[in-house]
Amino acid sequence: MATIKIKQIKSKIGAPVDQKRTLQALGLRRISQVVEKEDSPVLRGMIRKVHHLVTVVE
Repeated sequence: MATIKIKQIKSKIGAPVDQKRTLQALGLRRISQVVEKEDSPVLRGMIRKVHHLVTVVE
């Protein structure tokens, strides 16, 4: 299965608790951190929820 690289581009300070938990579930802790995950519909939904805080690096 394909993988996706996700990079946090903005701070989670001031974000609602559910968005902070989504970032935590993605494995992102700090700005400019990049994680690589297997592509799935669940992952795409998580990215969509915090799309203003992250970017997909492909």
